Amino acid sequence: MTCSTVLIGCSPEGADTPERFSHLAGWFWFHQTEEEMGQSSSTYPQVILVGLDSAGKSTLLAKLLTGKVMETSPTVGFNVGTLDLDKKTSLTVWDVGGQKSMRVNWKYYLDDCKALVFVVDSSDQTRMPEAQKALEKILRDERLEGVPLMVLANKKDLPNSMTIREVSTQLNLPSYKDRRWEIQACSAVQGLGLQQAFLSINKMIKRS
Repeated sequence: MTCSTVLIGCSPEGADTPERFSHLAGWFWFHQTEEEMGQSSSTYPQVILVGLDSAGKSTLLAKLLTGKVMETSPTVGFNVGTLDLDKKTSLTVWDVGGQKSMRVNWKYYLDDCKALVFVVDSSDQTRMPEAQKALEKILRDERLEGVPLMVLANKKDLPNSMTIREVSTQLNLPSYKDRRWEIQACSAVQGLGLQQAFLSINKMIKRS
């Protein structure tokens, strides 16, 4: 599995500022408006990566794209990269900021979404009710009707992490009877389970 190493970033607050390039932690970030982002298209299936802040989404995407653990800060806007699963199959993966003030913007990224990936910190049981509500809310969007869901229980490398059965129960996943969903444990820092998860996501997209 090979990947691009170029990420693109968008800051909604910067919509009135000139476009600019900056280089941060080895990634290229391109700031543009929400409207411009919505007009861009990709020939690859688009996968949207969401979840609460500190769930490890940006670390996960960076590990997928670079094979390295990179220093990340809370995402304001989005990161995006192209993930090549094999010579014939690629996915465009969008990592959208999960801070409470940013979740209202998740809806701007759902057009042409072929799979939703919801990342949770499986070591933080106290935030599971908040994660459950955030997941339930985004799944109400009509644009996600029939779109498969993959839940990634991140930070499985930590000793106090919950099992996928426990996470599934906390997120009330069995209640989503009209949607294809899967849950897998992973570790963004160690790279455990990431390749398997995205191969499964690709299969889910093909079946949907």
